Amino acid sequence: MVTFIIGLVMLFGGAALYGKLCEKVFGPDDRQTPAYTKNDGVDYVPMKGWKNSLINLLNIAGTGPILGPIQGILFGPIAFITIPIGNVIGGAMHDYFSGMICLRDGGSQMPDMVKKYTNKGVFSVYNVFVCLLLLLVGAVFIYTPGDIAATQMFNFSGDATAVSTWVIYGVIFLYYLVATVFPIDKIIGRIYPIFGGILLFSAIGIFIGLFVKGYPLIEVWNNVWSYQGVFNYSEYFAGGHFFPIFFVTVACGILSGFHSTQTAIISRTMKSERQGRNTFYNMMILEGFIAMVWAAGAMGVYNLGLQEPVAALATKTVGIVCKDILGPVGGIIALLGVIVLPITSGDTALRALRMSIADSLHIKQDTNGKRLALSAVIFALVAGILVWAKSSPAGFQILWRYFAWANQTLALFAFVCIAVWMFENGKSKWVWMPLIPGAFYAFITITYIMNAEIGFNMPWNAAYIIGTVCAVVYLVGIIMYGKKRAAKIKLA
Repeated sequence: MVTFIIGLVMLFGGAALYGKLCEKVFGPDDRQTPAYTKNDGVDYVPMKGWKNSLINLLNIAGTGPILGPIQGILFGPIAFITIPIGNVIGGAMHDYFSGMICLRDGGSQMPDMVKKYTNKGVFSVYNVFVCLLLLLVGAVFIYTPGDIAATQMFNFSGDATAVSTWVIYGVIFLYYLVATVFPIDKIIGRIYPIFGGILLFSAIGIFIGLFVKGYPLIEVWNNVWSYQGVFNYSEYFAGGHFFPIFFVTVACGILSGFHSTQTAIISRTMKSERQGRNTFYNMMILEGFIAMVWAAGAMGVYNLGLQEPVAALATKTVGIVCKDILGPVGGIIALLGVIVLPITSGDTALRALRMSIADSLHIKQDTNGKRLALSAVIFALVAGILVWAKSSPAGFQILWRYFAWANQTLALFAFVCIAVWMFENGKSKWVWMPLIPGAFYAFITITYIMNAEIGFNMPWNAAYIIGTVCAVVYLVGIIMYGKKRAAKIKLA
């Protein structure tokens, strides 16, 4: 438990210090926000600070901070250290500046941010990339909560041939459609507080249960674990290529490019820029806490022999942790919290996709009919992906791998924009803040896709060399481009 506690201290202590630094560097002020200057009663609507924070948390926290850490903990207790470090200096910083820059720029969406701070080539690649990712998010976040509900709450088979499976998918689909089309304060703003209560019960209940039940956790300094037959974490670490596999696997608990598409939504409903640190930075820290809790719960289950530690059984681990710690009734409520997470990310992912396409193609969204027409096209594509993933034996595994890799890769675009924004706004001495995690994840994502079977299937040595070279090019390219942009502004 000591390593786990140290990790939590690093997470919350680091957040207090680094979050304050991020706020200082950006410099929020009292200017009027887009929620007032562009109030349209649909997407630009002023909402209370606590509600914005809660909505943003539910928007960004899907199955990633649960299923990812459950698989990532197989690398051992090092996860309790790397998750908080990466979250504080990478993920939370990414979320804060993405949200605040969009807020400062009039509630713009991420495609607009990329268009403004990069060039036409980068923007074109990003626009296609983000649309594909959001479609994958929509499909994944129907599939995972639907299957957990079917198999662990209602004890259905969850098979592709079962009518019950598609009925559950259909209910989630219907909710997504409603949340995508209707004004944000009418649907999301009202139902999310209920979802938030379930989520908090789930996370805090399992956290307390870890200590009450005395779950056995390995310390990072332990070489041998006394329980007979326990999983060999050190062997898995040695043979599993910690770099890059761990960071792609854990994903959302450390960094998620998907989050930049969600913080942009909330930038349109904030009453003050000074709410940004709590709304953006601190909510990502809470997602890191959720990731830490589930990593600990999974390790405890594995060490007690309640389940074989196999990555493919991650969804089953969720039910075992919930019911073993909180009992039958509490476990069901906790499971609801797990189901809520992806649903409350999937709906806003599709909402963000609708808004991004509408903004890019200049399609008016001032009536329910216009929003429904555009949403119909999006939902037809999501349905096609979902049917394929469920019907094909390896469909979901392929879908999840592409989703996990694409999620991290998308963050590279946001780091470019943040760095260029700093250069243009006289904050170049702080540009190391986005450059460090940006270069690191350039190495991680490129190395991964070079080696992966779903990518170029190259040997590890070649993948590492290409990943390193590309990370250097990424870093140098941003610095050169940023300085060039800053020089033009000075001459103007």
